[in-house]
Amino acid sequence: MKNTVNNVLLYLIALAFLSACGEKDKKASTTTTEEVTGSAFEIEKPQLTFGFIKLTDMAPLAIAKEKGFFEEEGLFVSVEAQSNWKNVLDRVIDGQLDGSHMLAGQPIAAGVGFGRRAKLVTPFSMDLNGNGITVSNDVWAKMKPNVPLDDNGKTIHPIKADALKPVVAEYKNSGKPFKMGMVFPVSTHNYEIRYWLAAAGIHPGMYTADNVQGQIDAEVLLSVTPPPQMPATLESGTIYGYCVGEPWNQQAVFKGIGVPVVTNYDIWKNNPEKVFVMTKKFVDENPNTAVAVTKALIRAGKWLDNPNNRKEAVKILSMSQYVGAPEEVLANSMTGTFEFEKGDKRSMPDFNVFYKYNATYPFYSDGIWFLTQMRRWGQISEAKPAAWYKETIKEIYRPDVWRKAADLLVAEGKIPKEDIPETDGYKPATTDFIDGTLYDAKDPIGYINSFAIGNKD
Repeated sequence: MKNTVNNVLLYLIALAFLSACGEKDKKASTTTTEEVTGSAFEIEKPQLTFGFIKLTDMAPLAIAKEKGFFEEEGLFVSVEAQSNWKNVLDRVIDGQLDGSHMLAGQPIAAGVGFGRRAKLVTPFSMDLNGNGITVSNDVWAKMKPNVPLDDNGKTIHPIKADALKPVVAEYKNSGKPFKMGMVFPVSTHNYEIRYWLAAAGIHPGMYTADNVQGQIDAEVLLSVTPPPQMPATLESGTIYGYCVGEPWNQQAVFKGIGVPVVTNYDIWKNNPEKVFVMTKKFVDENPNTAVAVTKALIRAGKWLDNPNNRKEAVKILSMSQYVGAPEEVLANSMTGTFEFEKGDKRSMPDFNVFYKYNATYPFYSDGIWFLTQMRRWGQISEAKPAAWYKETIKEIYRPDVWRKAADLLVAEGKIPKEDIPETDGYKPATTDFIDGTLYDAKDPIGYINSFAIGNKD
């Protein structure tokens, strides 16, 4: 009997040992597989808080959360609306937010010391296009006679600021400054409205080290208004027009207080708009977390650019914790159309792009464009050599993090390999601007000097 018990005990011990070995082998096998797919690497900081401003282009954050992409990467993310772009910047720098939806110019300006200096990086570009310029009904009534019409009597787009020029002159002759709004001094909106105005010979003003209002020699006075407040500020008559992202141009149409006249797709075709930003310190200390976040956001961008998902995206964005605008307002641009004058709804399938055209890749050439505009308008007060532009942007834009994330997604079968661009970080030179000017990121000085209005180096 004793021998039988001993034999049973030995059998159980052997079975436990073999089972443990099997689990060990299984774990080793799983680890090997997971190292390839990227799901096994250690997430240094799984609980994260990200910020955003209530704009349509925050969509990748909302979708990554609501569709479970963050969670599938081992991340537990809170997404919190912020009051304005300065608050977003300060809270990321101070570590109150682990990352945020930001204006493309914000990490760049922080890097060069315009405003608050800090080391910020972006591994992910959130979208292309998405902005518009809207004017009040009164200003539109004065512009419209200057806009060409087609054979059916419809306005021909894109509408250049040439149509606005006599209106600005009329205000000046009557002693009234012509005032327009944009969302932040280093926003895409500021550079787009300046580009649009200057292309028609309207001076939008200069910045200097002593004058950070950017209104020196200005024929149009540009000032900052937070995006959700744009329609109300226009309606009150404080400003006569503005450049902002959606849904705040379409909101002016729905409220009957203004008319969008041009989109940024027409000012600079497929321009980068928002980026996702973290501090360099965060990325250095949490490299795997940064890659996991980027993976989830790439997946969100891909999901968003499936046309069949746009209606669901609109429903999600309309939730109060995200954009909180009515579904019909959000749908006007998110479902491939854009309304100019009331009833003049036109097909614009690329008004909001989140994935195609390599939208999520942080191209150096996109960042250098912002540096050229900062120099053009005086936010960078001194001339810099061409090499400075390249060296500066490489400290801020991080395609290496994006590439790690994308390679893992390819290995996991979540994106096709052909969606990874073969690039040195520079897009080809292009003339896809409203004035047809050639932009070559590898010749930033030549580009700055090509404009009639602005600094020359």
